[in-house]
Amino acid sequence: MKRVNEYKKLFNVDQDTNLKQLKTTYRNLVKEWHPDKYQAEDGMAQEAEIKSKQIIDAYHFLVSIAPETKEANLEAYKNTTSESGIADFQHKGLLLEISFLDGTTYEYFGVSKTLFTKLVNSDKQYRFAKRNIFNSFLYRKSKKKLELA
Repeated sequence: MKRVNEYKKLFNVDQDTNLKQLKTTYRNLVKEWHPDKYQAEDGMAQEAEIKSKQIIDAYHFLVSIAPETKEANLEAYKNTTSESGIADFQHKGLLLEISFLDGTTYEYFGVSKTLFTKLVNSDKQYRFAKRNIFNSFLYRKSKKKLELA
C-alpha cells in the first residue's frame, strides 16, 4: 500500500482518476522532469534522470490498478481465480504475490502477515484464497504468462 500511496501522491490523483486524466498528468510530469531539459554539469540532470524513471514506473503501475483496466480484464481475472489453481505464492511486507497454474501472476496489496499465515496453514489454500483474498484486496496482474520455448 505504501507504493500505491507514494505513486498517487506523485501524480496527485485520487481513487476516481480515469486513464485520460492519468495520461495527461503523466505527460506533464515527463515534460517537467525530462533529463534532456538539464545540462549534464547541472546537479538537476541526475535528479531529473531518477525522477523521470520514477514517473514512468508510477504511470505503468497506476494504469495497471486503474478501475478501467481492471474492468477490461475482469473476465480473464475471474477465469484465472476460479478455474486455475495456485502454483506458488510469496509475501513481503503487505504484498502477496500469487502465481497460478496457468502461468499468470497477480499481486495483492494490503495483505497482512496474519492473513498470509492463515493462508499458509490452511488445509485448502486455494479455497481460503478465493474466500479471503481474491476479491477482497486491491490487485494487479504483475507478470505475463510464461511461454514455453
